[in-house]
Amino acid sequence: MTLILLLLIPLAAGLLCLLTSSRESWERLNLVAFALLVPLALKLGADVLEQGTVSALDGALRADALSAVVVGLTAFVALVCSVYSIGYFRTDLQAGRITSAQLRHYYVLTPLFVGVMLLVPMSDNLGIMWVATEATTLASVLLVTFYNQKTSFEAGWKYIIIGSIGISLALFGTIFTYYSAVKITGADAHHSMNWSVLVGIASQFDPKAMRLAFVLVVLGYGTKAGLAPMHTWKPDAYSEAPVPTAALLGGAFINCAVYGIARFNVLAVKCLGPEFPGRLLAGFGTASILVAAAFILTQRNFRRLLAYSSIDHAGIMVAALGFGGKLGALGAALHMLFHGATKPLMFFCAGNVQQHFRTPYFWRVRGVIRTLPATGGLFLLATLAVTGTPPFSIFQSEFKTLSAALVAGREWTAFLFMVGVVTIFAGFLVHMAKMVLGAPRQDSPPAVPSECPWKMSAMLLVALVVVGLGFWLPGPLYQVVLQTARILEGAP
Repeated sequence: MTLILLLLIPLAAGLLCLLTSSRESWERLNLVAFALLVPLALKLGADVLEQGTVSALDGALRADALSAVVVGLTAFVALVCSVYSIGYFRTDLQAGRITSAQLRHYYVLTPLFVGVMLLVPMSDNLGIMWVATEATTLASVLLVTFYNQKTSFEAGWKYIIIGSIGISLALFGTIFTYYSAVKITGADAHHSMNWSVLVGIASQFDPKAMRLAFVLVVLGYGTKAGLAPMHTWKPDAYSEAPVPTAALLGGAFINCAVYGIARFNVLAVKCLGPEFPGRLLAGFGTASILVAAAFILTQRNFRRLLAYSSIDHAGIMVAALGFGGKLGALGAALHMLFHGATKPLMFFCAGNVQQHFRTPYFWRVRGVIRTLPATGGLFLLATLAVTGTPPFSIFQSEFKTLSAALVAGREWTAFLFMVGVVTIFAGFLVHMAKMVLGAPRQDSPPAVPSECPWKMSAMLLVALVVVGLGFWLPGPLYQVVLQTARILEGAP
């Protein structure tokens, strides 16, 4: 029942927003719906710890520890975005930047976007998982074009074209996976495309077909994750979408894309051995980190900077999967958790700065900590956290990933990984120090004595989680992470 409710609640919220006509109703419906998702996600995690797996609808819906992590992160990011969006869109309405009709579109589409994101990790069938991933594109492209500007439509067009090509490759990869298994499962076998069935017989797949399938899957789902060189849609989409939507893309949807790669990686390793899948994933992951590092150093737009940060972190997760072993699997699981919990704070701080200074460009923003003291302080905290500065939690997952590379004997890859991560750290600090510290420009808007309580509530909630995870990982959550790592490692 938990799995069904997780899907029905956001769907009901979106439909009710379509039938109502007041801003207060839309805000409350989204807030209540996403607040309900959090305890359901916690219950799912508890059930998974107790039972191992949870299923519904005759096995069509299934959740294990990996599913529970992705569901929990999606629910958390959706909740904090629903709180932040109240203050964010009220500011846009007062400034005349959006209309009530546009706002209605946001509150109808966002629950549908969250609902299909939740379906991705709860689908046992690889075909249904593909359909859910494609549905996320259809739900979110209208959110990317939300502001109805020329640049917004360009970003939306690039997003749907590149995303559609990527998801088509993922479809072919899914078909070839079925082809590689059909001799064992039988063409009409029940549940023959369910991951829980395929993982038990993956060693008997046709290796040639599975090799091609995995390459297509990495290209396809890697496009959705924003791995280089399939990343080009991401900076435009992140910079043009409303900040709450960008936070959902960067903090939640990225996990769904990496989740798809992780599921197929387990099948590929069992069929082909760890060498080919590992080298492919480590190559794409490390390349994404290095590409992100180059663009972060030269970036002039802080909204686009966050997109390249997401490309970097997607690369870290995929590289960890590629390095393999216990350390690689644990590093990937921890990084998915820590990045998903941390990234919304960066987007929220960037949104506050952009709304106040009316620009996304670094050179036009100085002295944020004097103009917006709370936002400036949290921006620095989020920068240190997202770049993996000790004692923040992302440092732990990055260190485990680096250790996994060294244990696997990939010293050169480990060296490139470290160069990329350190370069990104330095680039972020230089950009953020110039923007947040120092004296404001003479033409800067006046300082704000007290910031919007809705936006600050969301930011403080995320900051509390970020700081807490740096020092303490609750026992039950750690157990779920360990189970997730065992799944990623391919353990029975």
